Formats: sequence, C-alpha cells, structure tokens
Amino acid sequence: MISRKHCVFQQNAEGQWTIQDNKSLNGVWLNKQRLDPSKVYPIAEGDHIQLGVPLENRETAEYEYEVIKDEWEKIKPFLAQRNDLGKAKSSRTKRKFSLEELETSGSEGPSDSRCKRDRMSCGNEPVGKSWGQAEEARRLTEKMDVKLPLPGPSEGDSAPVHVHSKKAMTVPQKDQKGSSLAESWTGLKMLRKSLVDTMKLKVKVQEKQTAVLNVKQKRRKCDQKEILVMEQELQELQNQLCMEQEHQQQQVEKLERTFCKEQQKLEGERWEQGEENLKEQLAQVLQEHRALMEELNRNKKDFEAIIQAKNKELEETKEEKEKVRAQKEEVLNQMNDVLENELQCTICSEHFIEAVTLNCAHSFCSYCINEWTKRKVECPICRQEIKSKTRSLVLDNCINRMVEKLDVEMKEHRLSLIRERKV
Repeated sequence: MISRKHCVFQQNAEGQWTIQDNKSLNGVWLNKQRLDPSKVYPIAEGDHIQLGVPLENRETAEYEYEVIKDEWEKIKPFLAQRNDLGKAKSSRTKRKFSLEELETSGSEGPSDSRCKRDRMSCGNEPVGKSWGQAEEARRLTEKMDVKLPLPGPSEGDSAPVHVHSKKAMTVPQKDQKGSSLAESWTGLKMLRKSLVDTMKLKVKVQEKQTAVLNVKQKRRKCDQKEILVMEQELQELQNQLCMEQEHQQQQVEKLERTFCKEQQKLEGERWEQGEENLKEQLAQVLQEHRALMEELNRNKKDFEAIIQAKNKELEETKEEKEKVRAQKEEVLNQMNDVLENELQCTICSEHFIEAVTLNCAHSFCSYCINEWTKRKVECPICRQEIKSKTRSLVLDNCINRMVEKLDVEMKEHRLSLIRERKV
C-alpha cells in the first residue's frame, strides 16, 4: 500500500535527480535502505527504489523500480504532451480580468490583492530561478502608472482603458523575457551536464593510458592483435573527444547568441524598477559562462596532452615490435644456416630423413645409406667398413622442430621427399 503522494522525484540545479519521502506511511527504500522523511537523497543509474512494504505472503513489494538512463529521442513519444498555447491564453485572460478588478475596486484589503496576484500568476509555470526574478520584475512594472492619450468621448472614461491597454500589451513582452532567461539557464544546465560527460571521458582516457603503460611493461609478449586493438581504442577515443568538443562548442555558441539577444534587449529598454536585478543576473550568467569556457579550454589541453602521450606510446610499441620481428628473422636465418651446413646428408644434399649414424660416427639418411651399401659397404666420407647402423632419434626430432619454423615451401618439399622414399 502506498500513499496518495508517497514521494517526490525532482531534478536539482546541477542536473542531478533526487528522491524525497513525503512523510509516507510505509516509507521509501533506496538500495534496501529506508529513507528519512522530508530529506532529499540523490539517485543514480542502477539504483533500486522500493515504495511501501511487501504484502502478506509475498517476498517483494508491489512497487519496485530500477533507475536507468535512456536517450531522449526514445522516451519522448511516451511523455505527456504539454498544451503551452492554452495555458498562455488562459493566463492572459486571467491577468487582464484581475487588473480590471484591481482598477474598479480600489477599496479592497491587502488579502484580496494578494489573492488577485496569486490568481494572475497561477497560469504561468515557474522555470527555475530566472523565471522567479522575471516574475518579480513584472510585479514591479505593474505598479507603474502609464497613460497613453487615445481619442475618446470623455477624459474620465478613457483613462482606465488606457491603463488596461498598456498593461495588457506589456504582459507578453515580459513573459517573453522570462522565457528567454529560462532558456539561458536551461542552456547552462545542459553545458554543465556536457562538462560532466567530458570529465568522465577524461577519466576513461586516463584509465586507458594506465592500461597502455601496463602493456608497455609486457611489450615483449605483445602480439599483432593487441597492437591493433590499442590502435582501434585510440581512434575511438579521438573520435569521441572530437564529437564531445563539437557538441560543447555548439552549446556555447547557442548560449552566446542568447546572451547577446538578452543584452540587446536590456540596452534597448528602460525599466524604472527591476532593471538592475536583471543586469546582475545576466552578469552572473556571463561569469559562469566564462568559467565554463575556461574549464573547457583546460580540458581540451589535457586531452591533447593525453592523446600525444598515447601516440608516443604507440610509436614506441611499434618500434619495439619491429625490433622483435627483426630478432626473429635473424634467429630463423641462423637456423637455416645450421640446417644447411650441419644437418644435411652428404649423399642427397637434403636435410636428414630418418637419420642413421654409422660405426664411424658419420650420419646419413636411412634411404641414402641403404642405396649406397648396395654398391659399396664402406662409409662415403671416411671409407671405413660399415659394421653397424643406428637410428638417431635426437637428430630427427631436432630437424622436425626446426622445419616447423620454416616457410611453407620448404615444408612441402620435405614432405614430398618423405613420400617418394616410402614408395
């Protein structure tokens, strides 16, 4: 069971979503921990939220949720549509009606005036701190006694109409100023959020740099696949950094256009009261904008330094890999020299196949020495009489292991010789 207004989900000025237990009967649990009533707690992606307690004979509560993060384009079709036009029209009607009542009934008490002010502002939605200040400036402007000379039957009848007409005309302009300031604050919030994403990307690049240093320590065991993976990851980080910088640059340009428009409006208009507050607010926004730009420039320099360091590490890894490959080629060449000079049969001039060692300690292929003994029973090298033949398994195994490291052509040639001699 949950209350009619069990809890409140709200986004703070930094863009962080929060949850608050509205003094509910059965409470609110965040990650299995009950929240204190009327206290705001931040929530993040992956948090588990439970409203109320489980019913009898049930292990889990009826209302359990998990916080996820999704793209705006995916969830936008499922959100309720706002009818801003109807609200604006309704607010203008209520505002004009209240002003007429204010002119005709001047003897009403302060409580009635407060009710009228509340009724005038009920149709407008508050949009952060900027909208509150715009609302205050609007109330100050309403107290101004402005009269425009219009032709009419009598001076007494036309005076109230002049006041109503002027006030009715200034309402949309001031509402438009409030919405412009609200746009500026919204843009600042988006820029702050983008800056947070940039810092996360910076942390990811630093973690990747640590991984590259670990690979550098084990460079001798690094193969071609790991080098390719490192290059791909570096390219992905560079692309992601470029996209993030472009996105932030677009937001900064949009904010600058908004600030320029607001500054031009403030320079072109003169308000007797409330103008200084708006200028201070604009100066504060511009100061925060400059601070964000400086932070972006510092982050850009940090990213460039990290990318240069990664490029340098990658070049060193490639050079080390080239050295290892050259060493392998040198070892293979030495093996070929050994095979050609020391492990060849003097009869067929090929590598030993089923090596046989005679009593005089000279070695030949089994097939070659058998064919030789059909004509002469003496060693082809020292001419001693052949009294014994012994298979040399050590030579065979050594030659086979060394042949495995050679190219495919030499392997095929050896296999063809073995097949011919078996026939």
